[in-house]
Amino acid sequence: MKPLLIITGASSGIGAATAERFLTDGYQVVNLSRRAPAHADVVHIETDLTAADWLTTTLPQLMPYLEAATRVTLVHNAGANARDSIADVTGNTLRRLLEVNVVAPALLTQAVLPSLPAGSSIIYVGSTLSEIAVPNSVSYATAKHALLGLMRATCQDLAGRQIHTACVCPGFTDTAMLRQHVGHSEEVLAALAAHVTQGRLIEPAEIAETIWFCSQQPVINGAVIHANLGQCQS
Repeated sequence: MKPLLIITGASSGIGAATAERFLTDGYQVVNLSRRAPAHADVVHIETDLTAADWLTTTLPQLMPYLEAATRVTLVHNAGANARDSIADVTGNTLRRLLEVNVVAPALLTQAVLPSLPAGSSIIYVGSTLSEIAVPNSVSYATAKHALLGLMRATCQDLAGRQIHTACVCPGFTDTAMLRQHVGHSEEVLAALAAHVTQGRLIEPAEIAETIWFCSQQPVINGAVIHANLGQCQS
């Protein structure tokens, strides 16, 4: 029997780096996403978090791994982004981002909770925009604020269960999602790096290490961990 990592969105970026980090410490890793990860040792369960029946089809495949685990870390990493403002946001976009970023994590946590042994952990991957907002990110900022609230509520609801939770909030991380969001503009990426006190983008492996640390430390419970290299305030 091994400890188990259940992670959403491990096919690339922070998710892929997190899966690799847990593998190095002997975890069985199960990924839930539409695309399979490149790492051959990651068990992939094809899952579309926007589908109406995703949990019904996913949970039976997930249960054998849960039942064999000594302890479990659940990492809610999958996310959706959009570029919109309060002047042009659509209901469909806002609903889609809330579905992926908030509703899916809540339902997945609820589904696996009866199978989580004492010593398990639930880690939510938020964003700098979990606590602030910037122009043209109304749906994303709204969803990430809600995710932070979900983590805090989870912590309170699990009092006495010996299961701890945290929200890791990355800053500007060099992922495919960020590059797509800025239109693959190296100029924009350089400008983002210039607004970080250390003058560079974050590597996905750095966030993975932060997630790993939080998962192993019960004292970090209900905590918001900003992993952003120190973003400039002006």
